[in-house]
Amino acid sequence: MRACRLDEIPEEGAHRVVLDGVPICLARSRGEVFAINDVCSHADVSLSEGEVEDGTIECWLHGSRFDLRTGAPTGLPATKPVATYPVVVEGDDVFVKLEK
Repeated sequence: MRACRLDEIPEEGAHRVVLDGVPICLARSRGEVFAINDVCSHADVSLSEGEVEDGTIECWLHGSRFDLRTGAPTGLPATKPVATYPVVVEGDDVFVKLEK
């Protein structure tokens, strides 16, 4: 499913979209594009408002960090992972596959 244009996602940054009612955080880091669930597993806030750095995203509220590739927490207080989704970039478009 088409999510956005590639230029809508900042370098080493994030962009929020909603696909089929699912909030998605699209992030670019180290030249790659990732898609994870946009809701922090520790607190019900948007991850796309956090800082992207070195393949991780930091939740702006309490500082939890998540690996963009796996969704695994890499910094407390979060202990549960967030869902990740496959991403394909075709030309200037970013597509995300939501599992049904």
